[in-house]
Amino acid sequence: MQWTLVIPLKPLARAKSRLSDTAADELRPGLALAFAQDTVAAALASPAVADVAVVTNDPLAARELTALGARIVPDEPRAGLNAALAYGAGAVRARRPESAVAALNADLPALRPLELARVLDAAAEFPRAFLPDAAAIGTTLLAAREGQELRPTFGTDSRARHRASGAVELCLTGVDSVRQDVDTGEDLRMALALGVGPRTAAVSAGLLIPDL
Repeated sequence: MQWTLVIPLKPLARAKSRLSDTAADELRPGLALAFAQDTVAAALASPAVADVAVVTNDPLAARELTALGARIVPDEPRAGLNAALAYGAGAVRARRPESAVAALNADLPALRPLELARVLDAAAEFPRAFLPDAAAIGTTLLAAREGQELRPTFGTDSRARHRASGAVELCLTGVDSVRQDVDTGEDLRMALALGVGPRTAAVSAGLLIPDL
């Protein structure tokens, strides 16, 4: 099964505020963009992915991610993460009604194409499925097969809320790169230990990454 990924990205100037202990204000937009670029590049290289739609209103991000091969969907609802994801999934299916769609976080700089393929192949066994994040509290991927609504409930305690919505939790090992999103300095340290993409590596050089 080939999937279309829907990746939400808020305006870069407002992104990654929780990294303030690791990156200065003027560095965080570039770091958020680097995360998104490495995420999109790895996703497009996955054999399970047909294409990627990024939901964003940030002009710089739109330009850079289009150059990588992503399609940009303007965030017309401007009503937060879940509204953006639902709108993006709707835009995808307006063009291809039978698409299998999956929401993927934009901050997975260590993402490995084959690990992502393993997760999506496992998700294909269920109408809706999700992968919890490395902290086992949130969600990094939510998948909906053809004919199923995405019904995203990302945010605080999204693992519990996606489970309560009827989505099947994917209990996989060996997919750490798909689970390691980056919100804090500690998260970034863990992602760097896994091995990040070239853009994140370049922007992260010289940052003071806190120890566990």
